[in-house]
Amino acid sequence: MAFDYSIDFDNIDFREQPEKYRVGRGEQGVLMVEPYKSEILPHWRFKTPDIAKDSSNKIYKMFLDYKKQDDFVGMDMARKFLQMGYTRSRRYANYKGGKKYSKNGEVNELHIDKVKAESAAIFEEKWIRAREDKDYLKLKKEHQKKHG
Repeated sequence: MAFDYSIDFDNIDFREQPEKYRVGRGEQGVLMVEPYKSEILPHWRFKTPDIAKDSSNKIYKMFLDYKKQDDFVGMDMARKFLQMGYTRSRRYANYKGGKKYSKNGEVNELHIDKVKAESAAIFEEKWIRAREDKDYLKLKKEHQKKHG
């Protein structure tokens, strides 16, 4: 089922009402689902490999903490932040200033930044661990079956 953007995100605590949460694709809803956004976002950084390592470790630890609490929504949100760490640092690795498109809508020239690429690889490793976690996959399947 697709992520439901019509939900009143400002007035829902998804920890209290996890049945209203829809997984969606990729990073959909990553900056909308509370209280998880407010818990995870302050730790999300990727400017340098050292910062990316600290950030991805912290967010992955949060993923594991949510797992211990049987909190699928928290696990999925942590997974989304790890994925977003990968995709954003990859964009900055590929395009100067992270700008893929020019003002006239054309794709800018590829410019590989090895430091940002290293940050992306750090996030990618944790993202893969989260998305392939057997307990996460089991809870995801159950959540989708039960709530869509």
